[in-house]
Amino acid sequence: MQNDTTFRSGFIAIVGRPNVGKSTLLNALVGEKVAIVSNRPQTTRNRLMGIASGENHQMVFVDTPGIHTPRTRLGNFMMQAVREGMDGIDALVVLVDVTAVGPQDRSIAEEMAQKKLPVLLLLNKIDLVEPQALLRIIDIFKDMGFQSILPISAKTGEGLDTLRAELLSHLPQGPKYFPDDMLTDQPERILCAELIREKALLHLRDEVPHGIGVEILGMTKKSDNLMEIHADIYCERDSHKSIIIGKRGTMLTLIGREARTDIESLLGMRVNLQLWVKVRPNWRNSAADLKTLGYDSKE
Repeated sequence: MQNDTTFRSGFIAIVGRPNVGKSTLLNALVGEKVAIVSNRPQTTRNRLMGIASGENHQMVFVDTPGIHTPRTRLGNFMMQAVREGMDGIDALVVLVDVTAVGPQDRSIAEEMAQKKLPVLLLLNKIDLVEPQALLRIIDIFKDMGFQSILPISAKTGEGLDTLRAELLSHLPQGPKYFPDDMLTDQPERILCAELIREKALLHLRDEVPHGIGVEILGMTKKSDNLMEIHADIYCERDSHKSIIIGKRGTMLTLIGREARTDIESLLGMRVNLQLWVKVRPNWRNSAADLKTLGYDSKE
């Protein structure tokens, strides 16, 4: 039986500007894919939790949308998700992409370093820069007051064992918040919608991905080994709809095929995935549409 006096647990928020690798880091720390990943900014729209349980600890990571200046209701929702993600946490990690350090990174780092809790700065993607360049980047942040500055690569796993040990040292003794086999707080319906959106982000170009939303219309278990899923892909323009569908339906077929593979892995059964594309002009500024898609705007 676990000795509660030695068990450590806590909530750790992951913040940073868009596209620095927060979701890749979350997946690496949890050991399973619980957050979608793409090279598009603002891939993460919701706050979500990833849970890493060990014999003597449980670390609950809170992935947040990239910090940016919102221009839509969806953007406002995302920034509210960042603020909520930092409520009641025990530690904070600030992620920086060392291949593209700019003024926004410095501004975020300076603000977060002032928080009254353990704050770690993670320099991500160190596999893509030379050691001398990394030293120059460390110099930028070294006097801001971080608990630690840790070079890591979320993609290759370099530095993650050091990160885990450092985080564990800052967590208080506490209870096990979730069962050992629970990896995320997101329901299957949301995870399926996100996997469809991930494949759309992967294959679509220009401004189309920013206007993509996915609504799961229904999930029906047809047998012990078959789930039927119907989903709508939202876009904002007729021209975007034709791009998403593609010539003779080739793009929509590609998105559906790749999403189905990941959803089957998630659910552990075969999936019949049916996709439709719907035009919803300016849905990112529609409170009703945002609520339908799971972005429950408070405005």
